[in-house]
Amino acid sequence: MTPAARSQAAIDLLDRIIVAAREGGAAADTLIARWFAERRYAGSKDRRAIRGLVYDAIRLCGERPESGRAALVALARARPELGATFDGSSYGPAVLGEEEVAAAAGVLPGWLRKRFADSGLGDNEQAALLERAPLDIRLNRLKPASADLTTQFEGAVPVAHAPDALRLPSDTPLERLPAYAEGLFEIQDAGSQMVTTAAEARPGMKVVDLCAGGGGKTLALAAAMANQGSILACDVDRPRLSRLAPRAERAGVTIAETRLLDPGREAERLSDWQGAADLVLIDAPCSGTGTWRRNPEARWRLTDARLKRLADTQASLLDVAVDLVAPGGSVLYIVCSLLDAEGADQIAGFLRRHPGWAAEPPVLGVGRPRGDGARLTPLRDGTDGFFVAKLVRA
Repeated sequence: MTPAARSQAAIDLLDRIIVAAREGGAAADTLIARWFAERRYAGSKDRRAIRGLVYDAIRLCGERPESGRAALVALARARPELGATFDGSSYGPAVLGEEEVAAAAGVLPGWLRKRFADSGLGDNEQAALLERAPLDIRLNRLKPASADLTTQFEGAVPVAHAPDALRLPSDTPLERLPAYAEGLFEIQDAGSQMVTTAAEARPGMKVVDLCAGGGGKTLALAAAMANQGSILACDVDRPRLSRLAPRAERAGVTIAETRLLDPGREAERLSDWQGAADLVLIDAPCSGTGTWRRNPEARWRLTDARLKRLADTQASLLDVAVDLVAPGGSVLYIVCSLLDAEGADQIAGFLRRHPGWAAEPPVLGVGRPRGDGARLTPLRDGTDGFFVAKLVRA
């Protein structure tokens, strides 16, 4: 493909991504994968170049652009050499006009700027949300052979405060390696591993993973528990939860059982666990502001109304957890969000509603205190952004 054709391809993809962000459609990486699957003629260099243009344009535009062309024009204003690809050729974009309107450059949508500032996140913290994310794996301690991987990955670097984490070059083809099929490691951000260790899970515990999703934290808990005890992994999303069983089998996890819940009726489906859990982990649905390095177009999807719905769901899940915990047990609340509305404010509200509970500082060795919990940020900790709090029942 010519440079001009690559630019036009990026515009076409950006158009699809903008529509999906506006209408709640598929994520950018899914749309890009589909687009390339329909165009086998695009070689690996073409794919890499087009993907780079698309994500660079997304990162540049804080507000959702009106069109893919407006987004790429904004990128061309910052890169004069890209402007030359707007050459009007048969497969390229039309020539740039003198009055061409470019999308506005920025980090955040306007309505979110004050929310971030009020949550103690200044300009540098905000800008770091759009840097490229590293590639981390968690070595599976249930399989002793995983220890050998430390020396087998070229360029692998251990991550402080995450004992099972390795940071790898971003282009490492992990899912094609025999070690992946053998369950020797899982792909998991080091920050996600760090906040899970705050659960202080031990062998023999009874644990409920209330929002297990595909099971990343369930598998990490099982490894910390040496595959001894029991974990009930729950979710309201059947497709996501169905991914856990094959992952658990590959990882050698035998103590995890799955249970599909009905939204709004979680307590009914968990009545047999009332007062029985030593630990309830809530990796709650959230805005994902801490993961924008991986999904930068997600900031075009978030609205004030959606943020409020998520906060209501988070409060409800915390209340469901109360009846599941045995005396002396705990709840570990985690969100991959940096906004106080989903973090510190949620815990303050919980403690007001449930006076028999107390917050304990989570044991992390990383992050900074925020309210009654701790927060990790890309700028300060080099991880995805997280808020974590540990709540203990008297």
